[in-house]
Amino acid sequence: MLRTTGRRAITATAALALTFTMAACGAANESGGSGGGGEDAVSGAIKGAGASTQEQAQAEWAAKFSETSPDATVEYSPDGSGTGREKFINGAVQFAGSDAAMDDKEIAAAKKSGCTGETIQFPVYVAPIAVTYNVKGVDELNLSPDTIAKIFDQKITKWNDPAIKKENPDADLPSTTITPVNRSDESGTTENFTAYLDEAAPDSWSHGATEVWPVKGGEAAKGTSGVVSTIESGNGTIGYADAAQIGDLDAAKVKVGDEYVEYTPEAAADALEGAERVEPDSKTNYAVELDRGDVEDGAYPIVLVSYAIACSDYKDPAAAETVKAYLEYATSEQGQKDASKAAGNAPLGKDGLQNAATALKQIKTD
Repeated sequence: MLRTTGRRAITATAALALTFTMAACGAANESGGSGGGGEDAVSGAIKGAGASTQEQAQAEWAAKFSETSPDATVEYSPDGSGTGREKFINGAVQFAGSDAAMDDKEIAAAKKSGCTGETIQFPVYVAPIAVTYNVKGVDELNLSPDTIAKIFDQKITKWNDPAIKKENPDADLPSTTITPVNRSDESGTTENFTAYLDEAAPDSWSHGATEVWPVKGGEAAKGTSGVVSTIESGNGTIGYADAAQIGDLDAAKVKVGDEYVEYTPEAAADALEGAERVEPDSKTNYAVELDRGDVEDGAYPIVLVSYAIACSDYKDPAAAETVKAYLEYATSEQGQKDASKAAGNAPLGKDGLQNAATALKQIKTD
């Protein structure tokens, strides 16, 4: 099992900061809706930062949220998971998004500075991680966990390598050199991907699960958009990215048991519903453990779980109300449907919605 509260550090993204001036949603609740202003309208100004994987979802939440009170201002900068956590710890932002949950040391650090109350964290965005590639003449590709691990560890260096040919007997594989593309910044997506390699291909991947890409060479790019752009502009390139953001790039089917499975958002959501919590009795920490090396047949095994991070106590009551209202909308049934339609991620299931609702009740607004 991988504890998603492992090593943490600073992540950045090439994307520019997203700034949304929008109404907060006092009427949002766990059954969902963006609220309607009036007596329930809020007017606090808050800032958030973090995962670039959440960028499209945050943009959609912002757009829908802006239909409510005009006096609330919310900013979200997709600077990367580690940067978002760091800013939250230091009190520079009131909420964060992260593809890796905060660990005990980070929570303790936040208590001394940015969040003197309890740190609240729960899954808000779930998506498959695609093994995406750009090879002329290859529109379909099957890859086993061991082959994926050897490609990214640069042990397999040509597209017509016997190991790849064996899994793709009908493909016209060229002798083109394989160019692996990884994140240059410290990334929760990298941690989720290397966790999969560590658990599903332990004999072929010796680098463990880490936010810092451990193999030298290849191509490195900053942020999700940087990885996708680098793969698109090359030939023979292969990388890993949030499947919702790969655009027209092809993605490999991944071997699970005796079959090769295509990614789907639904399979990612199923993985979250079956995950074990790190602290089962906590009402504030909903970080989960995923067993990526042992998934059911037909399920897609490379899954990204991205978190919302907030605080139970804020010095500014108006900010507390706005954080709570905004995240209540994001984790409502409607908010999740809106994000899924715009970004292609998987809506949270019943348990995920309830966990978020319970966590957000811990935010003090009096």
